[in-house]
Amino acid sequence: MMITHSLTHSLVRDPLRHLRDLDPNTGTSLWWRTYGRNRQCITVDLRKEAGRDLIRQIAHGSVDVVCENFRPGVMEGWRLGPEDLPGNIVWSRISGYGQTGPKAQFPGYASVCEANGGFRSLNGYPDRPPVRPNISLGDSLAGLHGAFGVVMALLERQKSGRGQVVDAAITES
Repeated sequence: MMITHSLTHSLVRDPLRHLRDLDPNTGTSLWWRTYGRNRQCITVDLRKEAGRDLIRQIAHGSVDVVCENFRPGVMEGWRLGPEDLPGNIVWSRISGYGQTGPKAQFPGYASVCEANGGFRSLNGYPDRPPVRPNISLGDSLAGLHGAFGVVMALLERQKSGRGQVVDAAITES
């Protein structure tokens, strides 16, 4: 089950549903038909206790993995952190600077983290300012590191029955 959330407005929709050509009958993009195939999606407002209660209810049912990209401590503030949910859940926590350290509380975006991590200084021409890559490489690599960590944690969970927390930082990726 994929859970999406909206912190800005209850009518915000996943942008993949609107990319490229739309099916004239449903208004859904063909891209989403492929990407979202066989998924069940819900939108939950985590600012409200009812939304957080719904997540707790789902987590105590059939959740294997929680992926989140909030600044460290946000999920704990909502009482939805790894200590609050069942111990067999594998967590993928992707943030700008990781869950610990001097910059952990700063928000992180690919462009800033790529520069801070040194990647931007390697990209471009020697006689000009750094060049932004054509893709958000920091986000993509952090997502891959998070996904690889989840796979390894799920394999370990088969033996131990315990979940783990995967901490992927954009700057380190």
